[in-house]
Amino acid sequence: MSKETSLHGVHKGLGALFTDFAGWSMPVRYASELAEHKAVREAAGLFDLSHMAEIHVTGRQAADVLDYALVGNLSGVKPGRARYTMICNADGGVLDDLVVYRLADEHYLVVANAGNAQVVADALAERVAGFDAVVDDRSETTALIAVQGPEAAAILGAVTDADLDALKYYASVPASVKGHDVLLARTGYTGEDGFELFVDADEAPALWRLLMDAGEPHGLVPAGLACRDTLRLEAGMPLYGNELTLDQSPFEAGLGRVVKFEKPGDFVGRAALEERSKADVPRVRVGLKGAGRRAPRHGYRVLAGDTEIGEVTSGALSPTLGYPIAMAYVDRAYAEPGTELTVDIRGRIEPVEVVALPFYSRA
Repeated sequence: MSKETSLHGVHKGLGALFTDFAGWSMPVRYASELAEHKAVREAAGLFDLSHMAEIHVTGRQAADVLDYALVGNLSGVKPGRARYTMICNADGGVLDDLVVYRLADEHYLVVANAGNAQVVADALAERVAGFDAVVDDRSETTALIAVQGPEAAAILGAVTDADLDALKYYASVPASVKGHDVLLARTGYTGEDGFELFVDADEAPALWRLLMDAGEPHGLVPAGLACRDTLRLEAGMPLYGNELTLDQSPFEAGLGRVVKFEKPGDFVGRAALEERSKADVPRVRVGLKGAGRRAPRHGYRVLAGDTEIGEVTSGALSPTLGYPIAMAYVDRAYAEPGTELTVDIRGRIEPVEVVALPFYSRA
């Protein structure tokens, strides 16, 4: 039986089509995923992300715990700021990619992907041993709503007391939205400006309706997981289970920048990651641009001549750009932008060109 977010009834009332995602019944689309995608690029979309995990780490050694448990330098994050990072196993394989918010000197919020929520919670609970800190998984009582798109600031500005001009990218602030206490963060997964609002789960339906009303003059629409996937793909953002897996370290994923060897002390996976950082990575993550209308999909073979040299991890016909795009892992020798390759799309060989990521950047 799929779990339901506190907004499930709201989505039903809006006529959402649901799908099971990581054990949750989530809206995949409301009307048209293309229209929802276009709205986020040109106006704004409202997303329910309450399936994601919210794990609080508090106490005198909260920073030390996270420096040990994660690959990033979390003690170096100032209160009110956030950081994209990863949690790895002892072999350097990625357990999950995370956004970590420092809410106060001794208080952090770790946001994990829905499919890895228990894995991350269990790993943090294990790694806190010996530290003067507490790990508290509040996922069940927390809802997460995102407003994404060029109109997001105008929509939110009309209903909050927060100074949005002062709120930088990857920063957060406690705020009130028409009487609802939220943690307001300028983060997102769409390639657009936008905000994420953490709120008590029982207040989420009222907050959702309030935001929909405020957004109506600005073209705000409810947006499902289908358009979220095409938006993040255009922005070149990895998805765990596709571009990131336990078999890969951050270096194989082209995200070695998140690993901070210079931070003090040991951390889980350090020795393995130091070795993997020096090795020649056999395959690297690249962007692929296609022609025509047939898009490469997850698992499709990438070819150089008759030789298989890689595999597609995510792909779609880009609603913004109008041509097929994909991310893939290919042999290093074929990773240079401009390299011409092909993809086997259900038995038809289609030409693609290696391009730099991201495919889309907002002006």
